[in-house]
Amino acid sequence: MKKTFVAAAFAAFVFTSCSDTKQETVAETGNMEHHEGMAHGDNMPAEGKVVVEAPDYTAAEAPVKTQIAAVVDNYLKLKDNLVASDAKKAQEDAKAIVAAANKVEVTGLEGEQKTFAEERLSEVKQAASAMAEAAELDLQRAQLELLSEATFALTKAFGAADQTLYYQHCPMANNDQGAYWLSSNEEIRNPYFGDQMLKCGSNEEVYKK
Repeated sequence: MKKTFVAAAFAAFVFTSCSDTKQETVAETGNMEHHEGMAHGDNMPAEGKVVVEAPDYTAAEAPVKTQIAAVVDNYLKLKDNLVASDAKKAQEDAKAIVAAANKVEVTGLEGEQKTFAEERLSEVKQAASAMAEAAELDLQRAQLELLSEATFALTKAFGAADQTLYYQHCPMANNDQGAYWLSSNEEIRNPYFGDQMLKCGSNEEVYKK
């Protein structure tokens, strides 16, 4: 009882961290709700906070924006299936991401715009291809941060989103090193742990077109 009281008091001050009850979560299923209470998805970052830097290429021609938007749409489906811990559907989504990325026409871009798009699309395809080949959730989730950062950077650079996007972070993902993901919903639904730590995380950047 004393230990639970201390953990709860600490959570009131450091609500974005999940690490203090990690051991209890693994050992005692009954403590899951308390653990999740330490990270609230309704917290928002400071206005103007930037986690992923991206150049401004929003003046690029519309086809590229539409094509990148298709990558984002498929990414969001994949993220949702990782939240649901559905490895089979996540594989299919990853294949769809690769297909969408291959359709992005960079030939009409020039100079730094083209270089940036090619580099980021390469990262998208690298991560998504690895996920498409992996049948296990752990292997799929290991590629999510690279995919998330590259997708978010492309979206911001070319103004490819038609909705508000939230760049979210879990401090316990990747063996407590922390990792990010992209969502269209400010409410936290953790794709790295699914139901085990569904609400563990925080909003770190908001993108509004």
